[in-house]
Amino acid sequence: MSSKPIDSAEYPFQLSESEWREKLGGDEYTILRQAGTERAGTGELLDEERDGLYRCRGCGNELFVAGTKFDSGCGWPSFYESVRPEAVELLEDHSLGMTRTEVRCAECGSHLGHVFPDGFGTPTGDRYCMNSLALTFEPGARPERDA
Repeated sequence: MSSKPIDSAEYPFQLSESEWREKLGGDEYTILRQAGTERAGTGELLDEERDGLYRCRGCGNELFVAGTKFDSGCGWPSFYESVRPEAVELLEDHSLGMTRTEVRCAECGSHLGHVFPDGFGTPTGDRYCMNSLALTFEPGARPERDA
């Protein structure tokens, strides 16, 4: 679990918990709304190599462009930066007996994964380790908003 419960009322995109459950499948709900994690190496977007745009599965917010994706070897899709700093929210997470930085969608508050400062060889040095089930992918798409 993340250190701060997800409260939809804090975000621009809002749904009730029953609406979230209806919108998302069981595993998607567990990851996005309860800060779960998919098993390493199982995500459908792990090996995606096409050009395009990654969005939040919960609300469609633009999150990452394919050009920032890299193979970190961790078993989850990894990116070195978000499409815009304000696209994601970073929160301190003290679960599992350690301190990590949780990544949430800034529009709906959905849990996406964690960011780590071990993206060696990337322009930012960061590794946004995301759950495939938290994302959708649009091949060939570009961000609509100005960066």
